[in-house]
Amino acid sequence: MASSSFSPLSQFSSTSFTVCERPTNHKKKIQIGCTLKLTSSTGSSFSLPSCQVLHKSLPLAASVVVLLWSNPAKAGFLSGLPGLESIPGPKLPEIEFLSRFNEENQKRYAEADAKFKSSPLLKEYLEKTKLNKEKNRQETQDKYCLRGAEWGVGDCSAEAMSIEDKEKFILALKEKVGVK
Repeated sequence: MASSSFSPLSQFSSTSFTVCERPTNHKKKIQIGCTLKLTSSTGSSFSLPSCQVLHKSLPLAASVVVLLWSNPAKAGFLSGLPGLESIPGPKLPEIEFLSRFNEENQKRYAEADAKFKSSPLLKEYLEKTKLNKEKNRQETQDKYCLRGAEWGVGDCSAEAMSIEDKEKFILALKEKVGVK
């Protein structure tokens, strides 16, 4: 099936618009009147009122013009410059009582931190944390090794072993992990 690009309006050649003045209530108003004059390629012509078409298409045309002619927004002349946060604020008056209170608190906090860091309790907990971390890492590694041996994948794969050796290896891994 062949498609045709023939348009019924393609055979008409000209369109004309007229502007007329019509006095109304003693005031002059300019009214746009329009007539679509179509001339066919055979030489016959006729006119159609197209004011409705103009009134409906004018807002659309104006919107298209605004969209196509609008410039992109620019950051402005202050872009790239540091903001207000980079400017130091005014020097506030210092109250002696608050300054002394702040210094005393800072000294107390520093002493308490030093005392806590040198306490035997903290040292004991840090040592336990290191031991637990190593133990947990080894347990996790053993669990993954057991799973790899059972599935036949990874570094602990037992696929190349005989059936008896494979069962012994998996049993030894289960004992090490603590699985029954």
